[in-house]
Amino acid sequence: MDGTDALDGVEALRRLHEPGEYRRLAERSTDPEVLRVLVRCDYPFVWQAIARNPAAPAEALAALAVRRNSTWNDNCLPALIAARPDLTVEVLDGLVEVVAERLREGERPYAAVLLLARRPEVTAERLNRLGHLPGASSRLRRGIRRALAARPSD
Repeated sequence: MDGTDALDGVEALRRLHEPGEYRRLAERSTDPEVLRVLVRCDYPFVWQAIARNPAAPAEALAALAVRRNSTWNDNCLPALIAARPDLTVEVLDGLVEVVAERLREGERPYAAVLLLARRPEVTAERLNRLGHLPGASSRLRRGIRRALAARPSD
């Protein structure tokens, strides 16, 4: 048994030594304060574990959305966050801005854009604007149109 199995709270943070212990704590913790602290660690696999953790508070998810590491992670992490059904409107708005910025930079956060397009909380107008930013492809625009058409009617 490692230290992350025995403790869930802030005390567990003091006992972390190996990168895998950080990941396990990020996956298992239900303590919002622990998850907020772990957002600041330097391991992108820990950020991904936090994004998947249903106990992650909104402010931790918002902080994760802007973390940068590598092209792969910079496109994966926003998609993991966009897939969460429990996002607040504020986090969603921030995430739309993050993917817009990344599209302008030439990144391809296409999975996140398509997941956002399925969410009724994000307006069609905002999504269509994403599809016309530098970095967006015609295939992404088609995906946005399909996702918007599949949304339930109000």
